[in-house]
Amino acid sequence: MAQSEVLLQLKSLSVAYGQINALKDVNLEVHRGEIVVLIGANGAGKTTLLETSLGINTPKSGDITFKGKSISGVPADRNVRAGLCLVPEGRGVFASMSVLDNLLLGAHHNMRNVGRNLERVYKWFPRLEERKSQIARTLSGGERQMLAIARALMSAPELIMVDEPSLGLAPIIVNDIFDILLHLNREGYTILLSEQNAYKSLKCANRGYVLETGKVTLSGTAEELLNDPGVREAYIGA
Repeated sequence: MAQSEVLLQLKSLSVAYGQINALKDVNLEVHRGEIVVLIGANGAGKTTLLETSLGINTPKSGDITFKGKSISGVPADRNVRAGLCLVPEGRGVFASMSVLDNLLLGAHHNMRNVGRNLERVYKWFPRLEERKSQIARTLSGGERQMLAIARALMSAPELIMVDEPSLGLAPIIVNDIFDILLHLNREGYTILLSEQNAYKSLKCANRGYVLETGKVTLSGTAEELLNDPGVREAYIGA
């Protein structure tokens, strides 16, 4: 994996909200084909890192590169067109719209291949095809999470950033969501995952970073982090 292309790189990235320093001198790499996980408690800076990478927040200092080009200060919609996407925390679907309309909205940057992308999404998420006419608010929590991921896939991304996909879901549904992420990775998608369920996420990841109060305090292979006593005590409970 070390020989593969660096798809996303954060270099000495700092982000502030007024007087609050949300990220402090963060360095991170995601290589093509990997699943990389961000581990940390609420308020550690995981969501800020993902949103800033997409272009929602403006860095205070440092740089972000995607496919070797700096994207610091580039608007989010341009980064989506370039192949970067974010599945936000909270299964952010449009509740009053149908499943199909939610999916088509995800394709608005890439309408040329909408038929092919829709066919692939339905193949991976057959439940969404069954419910394509259903209003999104009537879906279960797990189905809404699937819809949020599927909508992101409609933009034909190269890197999918997923923020807290297991939050508030029953354990059996959490297993389904992680199975979906592993399947998408096998299909060739690179994934940057923010997750409080450290054990589950490290079990499916290649590498990970531990974030604490906006700083990377530890990084390594998934196996190294799983076996780290500090990580086990703080995030796995063993």
